[in-house]
Amino acid sequence: MVARRGPAPKPNAVRRNTTHALGSHSLTEEAAEGRMLPKSLGIQTAGARRFWKTWSSAPQTQHWAETDWAELEITVKLVDAFFAGDTKLAGEIRQRVGKWGATTEDRARLRMSFEQQVRDGHEETKEPPSGVTSIDRYRQAFTAP
Repeated sequence: MVARRGPAPKPNAVRRNTTHALGSHSLTEEAAEGRMLPKSLGIQTAGARRFWKTWSSAPQTQHWAETDWAELEITVKLVDAFFAGDTKLAGEIRQRVGKWGATTEDRARLRMSFEQQVRDGHEETKEPPSGVTSIDRYRQAFTAP
């Protein structure tokens, strides 16, 4: 059984919360440029530096206000202490990154989704790639005339 938040949905329930108070956020799959790690934070561990680099360039940062960046600075200090050996901070760190949409479940709860961008150079064709049989050929073979 999959763990989820709240009670299980009813079989034929009508969703009443289809419009979220904060709206939904579309994210691009491209990483942002990111900010430099402030030297004044005094980060010592490579893990905390990697954490900053990952989050400062994450697609979610497109919607961040200055207060969100301040929260990242506080969290990277916690991550630095975690990588230095204070494993008691793991739960606090997980709660903080969950509010930013760290996992697929977090992004679903926050109503974040990645935009489906049309890939240049990929044209939709009727013919299947070589080595792949068309479903239409199967239909013709197995339907009665």
